[in-house]
Formats: sequence, structure tokens, C-alpha cells
Amino acid sequence: MSRSSAVQWWFRSRVDGRVVIGQPPNAALGVWIAAVLWRLVADPTGPQRSVLDGIGIGALLVWAIDEVVRGVNPWRRLLGAIVFVPTLLGAISKVT
Repeated sequence: MSRSSAVQWWFRSRVDGRVVIGQPPNAALGVWIAAVLWRLVADPTGPQRSVLDGIGIGALLVWAIDEVVRGVNPWRRLLGAIVFVPTLLGAISKVT
């Protein structure tokens, strides 16, 4: 497989043939971004911080799972898996 073929395989959309490395945020990623920004601006403490962290982590996990399952190319699926594993492990470590 040539280098060009490998790049095409990783980044070419299986849906429409375009090269896709990044995409505009979907709803789940938008919720995560909003949660991160809200934490930075409001700097909540106590239960409010826990709820905001939970919303952000949940949204990021939903986004990652969606990418693993429905990503348009292998790169997007791998990106979802790379985000999913440490996010889930981090969430589990917060609970225990």
C-alpha cells in the first residue's frame, strides 16, 4: 500500500468520499464545550461543580461512542476511542 493510499484509507469519508479530519461540533460535543466554558467562567464549587462535571463527562462519552460507532472514516473512529478510554477511566476514578 502506497503512502497516498494509506492516507486516503485513514481520512477519506466512507459516506461521500471527502477527506475528513475534523468536523463542526455535534450536539454532544457542543454540550461538553459549554460545560467546560461554564466551569472556566463561573468556577462553581460543591454540588454545582459535580453536576457540571457529570454533564461534561457524559456529553464527551456520548460524543466518543458516537464517533466509534458512526465515524465517517477510521481516523474519526480512532479519535473517538482515544477520547473514550481516558474519559471513562477518569470518570470511574472520580467515583471510587
